[in-house]
Amino acid sequence: MRLAGAIFSNVTKMLDFYSQFNPSPLSIKQFIDFGLNACESKSFLFLRKELPVRLANIMKEIALLPENLLRMPSVGLVNQWYERSFEEIIQFEQMEPDPPILSSFCERLVHIRNRHADVVQTMAQGVLELKESHEVDPSTENSIQYFLDRFYMSRISIRMLINQHTLLFGEQIGPRQASVTGIGSGGRHIGSIDPACDVAAVVRDAYENARFLCDRYYLASPELQLLQDGVPSQGPMPIVYVPSHLYHMLFELFKNSMRAVMETHEDCPPPITVNLVRGQEDVSVKLSDRGGGIPRSVSDLLFKYMYSTAPQPSKSDAHTVPLAGYGYGLPISRLYARYFHGDLMLMSCEGHGTDAVIYLKALSNEANELLPVFNRTSTKFYRPVTQLADWSGSLNTSNSQCKNRDKVSPLSSPVSHSL
Repeated sequence: MRLAGAIFSNVTKMLDFYSQFNPSPLSIKQFIDFGLNACESKSFLFLRKELPVRLANIMKEIALLPENLLRMPSVGLVNQWYERSFEEIIQFEQMEPDPPILSSFCERLVHIRNRHADVVQTMAQGVLELKESHEVDPSTENSIQYFLDRFYMSRISIRMLINQHTLLFGEQIGPRQASVTGIGSGGRHIGSIDPACDVAAVVRDAYENARFLCDRYYLASPELQLLQDGVPSQGPMPIVYVPSHLYHMLFELFKNSMRAVMETHEDCPPPITVNLVRGQEDVSVKLSDRGGGIPRSVSDLLFKYMYSTAPQPSKSDAHTVPLAGYGYGLPISRLYARYFHGDLMLMSCEGHGTDAVIYLKALSNEANELLPVFNRTSTKFYRPVTQLADWSGSLNTSNSQCKNRDKVSPLSSPVSHSL
């Protein structure tokens, strides 16, 4: 017991130490430049400090969650996974980058990645456990929304670092990772990044896979109309990006659009139109459907984790309802877009349909990681606050709050700011 207590005390001290540092955001260009001149020992020396910093920053915020949520079994399980992973990474802190150590480090990263594979579903289950056992007040809901945005963004960034290292220097790669990162690649990937990611090819791939599910469930599906600059798509549209991230966003949007179209038009469903446009700052992917649109009273809730337009599937039929789920698809898709300083926005016309726009940075040196930072400012958003309704400009208030927060804590983004 004394030994266990000493180990726990040491991990706590290391957690306090690493949480004092801010994560170091990288750009896609930096990922590419390093990958072209890959040096395993340099990657090891960087990750053995950067991964504990990113883990410690978000673990400090987990500890600030409402007590009722922390007591949920699924949240406790996620917390244990993070504690174990942090402890395993800091074991390499003083080790030299010798070949056996480098091999062991890479194997450990693969193990950590596999351990955290179900973090999204498990944390979502924890939130459901809270909703089923406690009355959740608006202040607590806001704290959970704020945390989950930051928590899942942190997870995306940590998996990005781990994937880059293991794909560049490791021999192990899971079948799902291999299939997703292979979209339109032609074998030219640098880790999980494709220097010539064909946006049009990823659109078609995401559409076909969503269409397969739609056909199986509704026995029909809308067609795809793919445009570039408003005219039928003629060829590829290359961009430096992570194909699996873009695929995740598009697959989610196609599922939502197909479900809306099929439930609005039982016979002869109208096509879903995707328009690809390259600007000086952004490559925009605009997906338009005629699925009846979304009421304004609902649109403000679409990026909230504690809301879903679909009924929650039971565990027994989770595999037979392909176009619905926990309701985390849109908020996490937006995080993927924002991870490299892009965005995902929805514009709906109730009674007609919905437009969804994915913005991707056109220049790889401007596509920087957007990372949560743990500091005094971020802790304020976990304290109960009585919010008074103010009809005279709540959107402006939200925007100014978001700008002020972003100066020190870039992931505190309320839903109203994004819509």
